[in-house]
Amino acid sequence: MPDPSTPASAPANLPGLPARVRALLDDLDDAAGPAIGEAAGLLLAAIEADGIVHVAGAGHSLAMVCETFYRAGGLAPVRPVFDPAVFPLDDALRSTRVEREHGVGRAVVQEAAPAPPDVAVVFSTSGRNPYPVEVARECAARGVPVIAVTSARASRGAAARTDTTLADHAALVLDTRVPPGDVLHPAGRPRTAAVSTVLAAYTWARVLADLDDLAAERGLDLPRWTSANVPGGDEGNAALLARYRHRVPELTGGSAPD
Repeated sequence: MPDPSTPASAPANLPGLPARVRALLDDLDDAAGPAIGEAAGLLLAAIEADGIVHVAGAGHSLAMVCETFYRAGGLAPVRPVFDPAVFPLDDALRSTRVEREHGVGRAVVQEAAPAPPDVAVVFSTSGRNPYPVEVARECAARGVPVIAVTSARASRGAAARTDTTLADHAALVLDTRVPPGDVLHPAGRPRTAAVSTVLAAYTWARVLADLDDLAAERGLDLPRWTSANVPGGDEGNAALLARYRHRVPELTGGSAPD
């Protein structure tokens, strides 16, 4: 399959943006399909053992942390792991600076204190900044397997700010196939239409689908949130809140109630 991320010298008669995004999705399916099934198995093993799924990212990858946490149809035993300083909406320049600082990622993992049978999922398109690399390395050092959601192509094209990459510390790598620089449009000289969130969200949705199928095969009922905007949603979620609020303090405002 031709590389859907088009070089600057490409002719002007290439497919439009929708076709290129769909080609990247097909490319992702081909490249990451088996690993997605393995990731579902790793998550199911953790959930069966009453573990927590610790999810991390920085900058715009925090959009994917939001996608995994307290989400309709999503897993209930998910804990977001982040330093508020990597959140870009109230100080974008600070979030970039802190993501590049050594020690911050290690500190957030030390505070969250994951331990087996937990599992970690770390989102970072480039996987080359200290923050996601340290999160993965510290989790792995604690015996917590890491699922890295990253792009090999973007990583190769990114500035190297660490001696290792996120993928180097992962038990499983889900390659999102995001091109270097993230943008796709126009085809000849891309400068807009970033695609990393689309591809990472699709990857996570595929993991959840495979996880659901695997649990159904084993006759297991996964702890999943229901949309609060449908009848009975709040009532259905109440038992999950009672079950996980002490272990996921972010469900109740940042501190686990007594």
